[in-house]
Amino acid sequence: MNKLASEGVSLTKQAYALAGDLMTPNATIYWIDLVISAALMWGGFLVAATTASLAIGLVAGLVSVLALYRALSFIHELTHIRDDEAPGFRVGWNVLVGVPLMTPSLMYEGVHNIHHIKDRFGTALDPEYLPLSRFTPLKLAGFLFVALLAPLGVVIRSAILIPLSFGIPPLRRYLKTKLSALIINPDFVREDLNRWRPEWVVQDVACWLWSWAVIAATVAGVLPVRFVLTGLAIFSVATFVNQARTLVAHHWDNDGGKMTLDEQFLDSVNVPPPNLASELWAPVGLRYHALHHLLPRLPYHNLGKAHARLAQALGADSIYHRASEKGLFEALTDLFVRVGRKKLAAE
Repeated sequence: MNKLASEGVSLTKQAYALAGDLMTPNATIYWIDLVISAALMWGGFLVAATTASLAIGLVAGLVSVLALYRALSFIHELTHIRDDEAPGFRVGWNVLVGVPLMTPSLMYEGVHNIHHIKDRFGTALDPEYLPLSRFTPLKLAGFLFVALLAPLGVVIRSAILIPLSFGIPPLRRYLKTKLSALIINPDFVREDLNRWRPEWVVQDVACWLWSWAVIAATVAGVLPVRFVLTGLAIFSVATFVNQARTLVAHHWDNDGGKMTLDEQFLDSVNVPPPNLASELWAPVGLRYHALHHLLPRLPYHNLGKAHARLAQALGADSIYHRASEKGLFEALTDLFVRVGRKKLAAE
């Protein structure tokens, strides 16, 4: 048995003792990964939008979907690293990914960190938690498929609501508190109005100008309609995959009360090796979501190494091993089965 475990040390402290030397982000890895992902995203999109071959278009579109999803997922890392740990990375990500996809980093900064506050996790104050296991199967399916409309939502926000908000103060306040966060809890309201950063305003204006430029180029015939439709389709599929991944990131069993750290961990999910496909549908370390809740500051490129250490060092009786699922479909099936059983029990 692990010595720390035998001494009654918490799982979080055990994890830090085993992986504390892995906390430093490697800026080179961040930049290389982002640049390659962005290149594949835009390259796949251009091929899909211009080729006359259906087969080539589908393959290129799939590459673009996966690369877009990976590139967009770096928004999660931006909330956990300091600017001095990867100089220029936040600006670079917004230029290459955030603004063009009208999903700037402001929509996660100041929001995602609340999900990691131990007294808020799983409660009504958590922006990224709902008791999804208490949904009906139909409502759960609706939660999954509504993600296909996400691109339409960001276009409306950028092209219509942002410019109007600068002339209508109540709308500006509503936009900042309710429409400027990537959340799943519809009742969440941002509380950081007094800490709204100048760079966030710049990001909003950049999204506004970008959306108008794309619309103007399309109306003028400079940008083919096929380009726009292809881009929206790729973006929609990527957000759908992310929503499916979200459904298996937690067990979603909490009813709104405060949870212990062990309960928070056990409500979270890892999908580690030997499942290699999880690197595609849960990229940038998202497949180690339970481990991430143990060590939020651990950079994505070290999560695999940290998991291997913990899995080897912690005994079979450790709750760490109870957080793993075999794969996406197994975890989704488990969630829908639990939802179905609760519905039958209620009837």
